[in-house]
Amino acid sequence: MEQEQKQTDNTIDLTQLLQLCRRHIWALILWSVGLALVGWGIANFVISPKYSSSAQILVNQKSNKNDPNAAYTTQQANMQLVNTYKDIVTSHVILKDASDRLANPVKVVKKAKPAKYRTTDDGRKVLVRKAQPAVIERDGKAYSVSASQLAKNISVATQQQSQVFSVSAKADTPEKAKAEANAVARSFRDQIPNIMNINNVTIVAPATNGVQSFPNVKLFTLAGFVVGLVLSLAVVIIREMNDTTVRDDEFLTRELGLTNLGQIAHFHLSSSFTIKNNSNMTKRGQSKRRRV
Repeated sequence: MEQEQKQTDNTIDLTQLLQLCRRHIWALILWSVGLALVGWGIANFVISPKYSSSAQILVNQKSNKNDPNAAYTTQQANMQLVNTYKDIVTSHVILKDASDRLANPVKVVKKAKPAKYRTTDDGRKVLVRKAQPAVIERDGKAYSVSASQLAKNISVATQQQSQVFSVSAKADTPEKAKAEANAVARSFRDQIPNIMNINNVTIVAPATNGVQSFPNVKLFTLAGFVVGLVLSLAVVIIREMNDTTVRDDEFLTRELGLTNLGQIAHFHLSSSFTIKNNSNMTKRGQSKRRRV
């Protein structure tokens, strides 16, 4: 019986919990809002942000358009090879080429043209047009990213029943994430014909400036709010369970099982309160006694 009494003394029912929350509502609100602001500040000013950008690639082998069965078979084979392409994208050959592209970003403005000759009637070749070299110009900012670092930053996402897959890159700045994703996509497009018998690789959607992927400010703020609410509620409950102060009569009857026999009123008297002795009234009382 004593153990059961101890257990009931250390429990709080739902009604008491609601009353506790009502009495300490401002403490709960202040703690929750305060830690929510702390979480928001950590996400914005303490943790270094990460940005993510993606490029979409389509690999499609050309087939005989006149044969529908061959076209369908080729399409199914391409979808089954998407997982293979995923492994190739993250291979050292592709990432090394992408690292070189990041270190020296250039684009071809005008392709090189070979020399053109004309054969005369006597069999001699006459130069008609000289060879024209390719025109190359610098394309964007250079980044020093090794192949091993790219392997950590790059991820590939595939979808079922689709020949399109995405190459995503994470970096410290939006521009760097865009450059890494585009470099890997272009390296795959240029290198895959040398690795497999692929004749049609298209970058469907080049990467754009990355968006912040970590930390999630809303999630950090919500987590701070929840932690503040739980901690403040736990403190209030612990203080209430450890508080042995008798606040009302119900505590004596409900918790201790005692019988309420009555109440004794308490009057508070000021320090200036005195009882005056009236001498005239005293003399009258004595004279009446003598006459009797």
